[in-house]
Amino acid sequence: MREGEVMNTSNEELMSKLECVFEGFFDWLAGQYDEETGGFYYAKSSIRDDNYTPDIESSAQALNILDRNDLVKDMPEKMRKQMIDFFQNKQDSNTGYFYDQHPAMKKDEVMVHRAISYSVGALHKLGSQPLYQLPLEAKAAPEYVKSPEEYLKKWRSIDLSNSWRGCDLLATSCVYIGQMKEEEQAPFLNEALRFLESIQDPETGLWGEGSLYVRISGTFKLHTFYHRFDIPMPNTDRIYRSILTCLRTEEAKDMCYIRNPIDLLSYMNRTIPQQELTEIISITVENIKKLKREDGGFSREIENSPSAPNVAQVKKGESYPDMPEPVHLSKGLFEGDMNASTQATLIRKQLHKLAGIPVRPLKEAKTFYTKLKTEETC
Repeated sequence: MREGEVMNTSNEELMSKLECVFEGFFDWLAGQYDEETGGFYYAKSSIRDDNYTPDIESSAQALNILDRNDLVKDMPEKMRKQMIDFFQNKQDSNTGYFYDQHPAMKKDEVMVHRAISYSVGALHKLGSQPLYQLPLEAKAAPEYVKSPEEYLKKWRSIDLSNSWRGCDLLATSCVYIGQMKEEEQAPFLNEALRFLESIQDPETGLWGEGSLYVRISGTFKLHTFYHRFDIPMPNTDRIYRSILTCLRTEEAKDMCYIRNPIDLLSYMNRTIPQQELTEIISITVENIKKLKREDGGFSREIENSPSAPNVAQVKKGESYPDMPEPVHLSKGLFEGDMNASTQATLIRKQLHKLAGIPVRPLKEAKTFYTKLKTEETC
């Protein structure tokens, strides 16, 4: 679409087109559930292969899909208990961390930090809580949480040559601040805010380096920090112009590139001119359609679903000096995966919010629990 092109399609019509993209989605989701462990697999190719097991992120993401479709309250008690057991059994009783079976997972700082947030959040949705103290309370958190000065040193040490990965490290490290008492948080937050404001690009409003989509994705990661502590993000007017430029000029080959700008726009809660809003929705719907797969799910990338989503952030031709070891969750086929699929449902929710249209559960959602027993899983 060319800049300034007038749209003849209404936002309501565009959202109706988006609903059709989710056909068969809950059949796929039901097939990812593993009754034996209480968790969800990442992709179809993960199932019945001893190399792969249900993981923390995929299981929490599946629960988020259920939550966005008003299904958690109707969850059968047996499944609720199984899912609670799944997350609680992932917690280390000594350190309070949550770990997956894959040995490389412990080596990826981002995954370790996200596992805390995912697991605690999932247990809360299920009406439960962790069995043991979290890392800060268990005195197992890193040394840099001992003082605001040490925390700042940690942040300054993070390489932002790939904004997406670097800002992910920045934002997820704040999980420990979230575990602090409210009165203890202030000095840490003050240091973080001063640091972030000092390195924000005054022209684009973005952080770090890389392509436009990479920098917007890094900025999205930092929005999770601002949002978590209810702090306004600076220079949102410039961020908005950068997002609009990116959507108009760059190709979105990753579901994250589709989701991150929309989540940022929703968080910034700014008034968007009607013509630009319709343009944004139209571009986003067309991009999502390209990542829908025949199995009913959505794929992270155009060519295939990445088998190790923890390194999918760094694309071909881009580099990062501290690459994590791959955590393979599937065979990486041309298939749907949980990471992209949970993002697709969030994009749908945020687009409704931006358009001012009430969001309701997807039509097929009501059949989800009846499909758990009958969905073919091989």
